[in-house]
Amino acid sequence: MRQFTLGQDGQTPKHSHPWPHINYILSGKGTLFLDGKEQAVESGSVAYIPGDEEHQFRNVGDEDFVFICIVPEEGDK
Repeated sequence: MRQFTLGQDGQTPKHSHPWPHINYILSGKGTLFLDGKEQAVESGSVAYIPGDEEHQFRNVGDEDFVFICIVPEEGDK
């Protein structure tokens, strides 16, 4: 399990990997790019990312966007 913080206008790179993971949004407002579409996520949202799917999180709010990422053992390298 990891915690990420994206500052204002911050984003993760669009990327994919073989393992799935689950994300829980702790605070802030953002978007999740997944399956070729963006959807809004905010504090309390949960997102499941299947393995090998391109994805990206972006902060679209005025405060930090903070989320937890839970990965299986093979993703913890």
